[in-house]
Amino acid sequence: MTEPGPGPAHVHDDHWFVEHGLPWFVPERRERAHRALHSPRVVLGLALVAAASLLLGGLLAWATGSPSLAPASLLTATGVAAVAYAGTALGAWPIARWAVLRTLGSLPMLFPLVTRALPLLLLFITFLFVNAEVWQLSATLDGGVLWLTVLLFAAIGVVFLHTRLAEELDRVDDAAGAPQIHGLEKANLILVLMIAQAVQVLLLAVTVFAFFMVFGGLVMTHTVQEAWTQQDAVQALPWADNLSVELVQVSVFLAAFSGLYFTVYAVTDETYRDQFFTEIKAELDRAVEVRAAYLAERSR
Repeated sequence: MTEPGPGPAHVHDDHWFVEHGLPWFVPERRERAHRALHSPRVVLGLALVAAASLLLGGLLAWATGSPSLAPASLLTATGVAAVAYAGTALGAWPIARWAVLRTLGSLPMLFPLVTRALPLLLLFITFLFVNAEVWQLSATLDGGVLWLTVLLFAAIGVVFLHTRLAEELDRVDDAAGAPQIHGLEKANLILVLMIAQAVQVLLLAVTVFAFFMVFGGLVMTHTVQEAWTQQDAVQALPWADNLSVELVQVSVFLAAFSGLYFTVYAVTDETYRDQFFTEIKAELDRAVEVRAAYLAERSR
């Protein structure tokens, strides 16, 4: 995965950092992001988005009779607004673009590592899928509560991932004997790693969702679904005989849970961590080396 470092002609080129997902290593971009991050408009903008989303969520909750849509809409809209602001005002789009493309380009290498977790995961999750209590829990949730559950799993995964990646980054940095990186530059590196890991988790969760939709469509008749959910009738979908809204909800719930499981596995399994952080160390070494040459060139 590791690419050769840039030649001397590229050391003073800001575009190298931008193209490699490190825009906040460029002083001008870092200062611009710092100003945008501490701008009063951030609080005002989030307050306006929160108010508008809460109003919209309240209207949806009133129209549908589902009070959970209000907080679900609030959290979703605020999160989308925060991501949009980070991508535009803070200039974080290059970080996301590089991390996503690099992860997708590394899928052949990651596949053997991911398959270490899949057998046990599928065995455990399939056992839950054919469990009546799980159907009674997840199939009867309204849309707002189900989405809040997915957001809760995602938030737990992000917090756990951020904590462990920051620790691993410090450990790799110390082992390399490189100068410590702080502030937005360190946040840049952590964000690259988090997005790369999040793409892997998302791909796995989508795979699990697709598996249960196909598996459920083949074997879970409406009669079984009605017995397990203790409902008089399930809400059938038009695409196949056994597909239903309840099956979708169970699949979404288990896919989100699988994503959380894989997040924990990815930063605790020794083999996975060794392979993943070997690549991280190579990227960190190159970024720090180019940063030192870049700053030296600018100082002249």
